Amino acid sequence: MLDLRGLKCPLPVLRSRKALAALRPGATLIVLADDPLAPLDLAHLCRSEDHEGAPPEALAGGGWRFHIRKSATPA
Repeated sequence: MLDLRGLKCPLPVLRSRKALAALRPGATLIVLADDPLAPLDLAHLCRSEDHEGAPPEALAGGGWRFHIRKSATPA
């Protein structure tokens, strides 16, 4: 799990990309973020690198939980 709450754009997406690069294909990364642009940025990351991203889940204290499954093929 990657807790990126409190970080502002572009740090959540940059750190998520770095964490995904270290994972094996098919692994799932859970990201917590509260930056208003995080849903857009992480959705774009998933599309551009062919990862599977589920719709974000709203957190009770604000922000979102993202489940990103790393692509089985290289980007």
